[in-house]
Amino acid sequence: MSYAVGQVAAFAGVTVRTLHHYDEIGLLRPGGRSHAGHRRYDDADLDRLQQILFYRELGFPLEEVAALLDDPDTDPQAHLRRQHELLSARITKLQEMAEAVERAMEAKKMGINLTPEEKFEVFGDNDPEQYAQEVEQRWGGTQAYAESQRRVSRYGKDDWKRMQDESADWGTRYDALMEAGEEPAGERAMDLAEEHRRHICTWFYDCTYEIHTCLGEMYVSDERFTAYYDAIRPGMAVHLRDAILANAVRNS
Repeated sequence: MSYAVGQVAAFAGVTVRTLHHYDEIGLLRPGGRSHAGHRRYDDADLDRLQQILFYRELGFPLEEVAALLDDPDTDPQAHLRRQHELLSARITKLQEMAEAVERAMEAKKMGINLTPEEKFEVFGDNDPEQYAQEVEQRWGGTQAYAESQRRVSRYGKDDWKRMQDESADWGTRYDALMEAGEEPAGERAMDLAEEHRRHICTWFYDCTYEIHTCLGEMYVSDERFTAYYDAIRPGMAVHLRDAILANAVRNS
């Protein structure tokens, strides 16, 4: 049984021109010719073409494919074993790439466009994505959420680190303020509450005084936020909430 070049091209999903080229360079010479001189390929030729296409799919150059297939010390089973090993390695690599893409997609969804290494460098053990679903469920339909996602999707590692540094500096100064016995309705406390609001406006979304007041209540009602602020200084969540309210009244 033999096949015309057009039939083989259709079987293999390659072009006739490709088969002509393989013939010209001696990589795949057809086993026969028709009476009119046209190429005819037999089953052995199809087997060799399959081997060629395997190696080509794996990225081997034609010269190396020819050397592999024409090696007299290599039998067909050895080719199959080699290809199986290479394909298995490629599958593993592609799976790793797919997982990396999935992580990138999730990061994009959260707006955190960082590699895992950069994320750890910036946030440490505090995974910024762990409450992503809850945040989206609670505020996903709001303009503030959309604006926050739009902004942070552009931030790189340096932006996040600068943001973290600003937050840490603010926390240090608020801690000192409480250490000095400043009341929440005092000027210094209200000024730092205003700085807290402006930080949100700068990095995330337009935080009105009304929104800021709601956030202050959440810092006390949600134990996770309370733990975050109270880790800086015990009682800070309540103190900040009251300072935020006093600042909102001052600016009403």
